[in-house]
Amino acid sequence: MRILEKDINGGNIRVMLETDEDVWHLYNVLETGDTVTASTTRREEKSADKLRAERSEKKRMTLGIRVEKIEFSEDDIRLRVLGTIETGPQDIGQHHTLIFEIGDNLLITKTKWKGSQIERLDRAVRDSRKPKILFISLDQDDATIAVLRQFGLKEIASIRSMRSGKQYEEKTKEDGYHSEIISKIGPLVSENMPIVLLGPGFEKESLADDMKSKGYKGLHVHHTGQSGMAGVNELIKTGMGADILKESSVGVEMETVEKLMSEIGKDGLATYGPSEVAAAADAGAVDTLLILDSKLREQDLDILIRTVEAQQGKVLIVSGQHDSGKELSALGGMGAILRYKQ
Repeated sequence: MRILEKDINGGNIRVMLETDEDVWHLYNVLETGDTVTASTTRREEKSADKLRAERSEKKRMTLGIRVEKIEFSEDDIRLRVLGTIETGPQDIGQHHTLIFEIGDNLLITKTKWKGSQIERLDRAVRDSRKPKILFISLDQDDATIAVLRQFGLKEIASIRSMRSGKQYEEKTKEDGYHSEIISKIGPLVSENMPIVLLGPGFEKESLADDMKSKGYKGLHVHHTGQSGMAGVNELIKTGMGADILKESSVGVEMETVEKLMSEIGKDGLATYGPSEVAAAADAGAVDTLLILDSKLREQDLDILIRTVEAQQGKVLIVSGQHDSGKELSALGGMGAILRYKQ
C-alpha cells in the first residue's frame, strides 16, 4: 500500500492499493458513515424532456459516497463499498457501489481516525515490502500448495501423485508428480519469495532436489507429522521455521494465539473476554493484548489499546481469516497474555 495523502486533522487519507493484502486492510479500516471518494463509472442522468426512456452510456466520473455497507470477497480479492452519493457531478442522494481492487486509489474521509486504523494503514505500507510465503505440504500420495498472505492462509491447489497405478514406471510416476507440482507453483513464485517444503517422510527432500535442479532458490525444508493444510498449520503453530515466519504477520498471530491457548489450558498467565481483559489492562497486568480484527470493525477499542501501550504492553490485531483467528473468536474475540496473575 502507498499513502498518497495524509491529513489527519482534516480527516483525509488517500491510499493506493498495490497488493491483495491492501484490499483486506482497507476492509478493516472503512466504517459505515465514512465518505469514500474515487473514480468510477455511472450512467449519465436522463434528460427530463425525453418522451421515451433511453439507455444512456456509462461515463467515468469521480464520486464521493457516504458508506452504508462494505463487502469483502476473498475469492477475487475485491471490495464493494455501497452508499449514497454525496459529492460528484450528478445523482446526489442516489445509491452507488464503488468496487476496489489492486491498482485503485481512493480518498477516505472520517470524522475521527482511530489510532488503530492509522496503525493498520502504516502496517500495510510496511508489510507490502515483505515477500509472501509459499508452502508445499506433501507426502508420497498428495501435495497441497498454499500461500501465506497477511490476512490468512489460502489453499491454491491439491495434487495426487497417482503412484498406485501399475501401468506407470516408478521413475515416470515420480517425475510426473513433481513436474505437476512445479508447474503449479510457477505462476505463484515471485522474487525473494521463501518456499517452504514440509511433510512426513522423505518426499519433500526429493522434491527439493528436483526444484534446485530447475533453478529454484530460497527453499526451506521442514519435517511435520502431517501433510496437507494440517501440516502447514502444525508448522506455524509449533514455531517451526520461525526464522522464515517471523516476518509474516500471520505467522506471528498464529504463534501468539497458540501461546495464549496454552496458558489458558494450564490456568497460567492468560485471560480472555472483553471484561476480563479490560480489568487486566486497568491493573497493568497485560503483556500482550490480542484483538480480533472484526472487533475493531464493530467497536472503538482505542482506549483499551492506549492503556496497554502506555504500560509498555504489546498489541496484536489478529485476522479472523485463519484457524487461530477462529480460535480467538471463540474466546469472545479478545485475549491477553499476562505479566502476572491477578
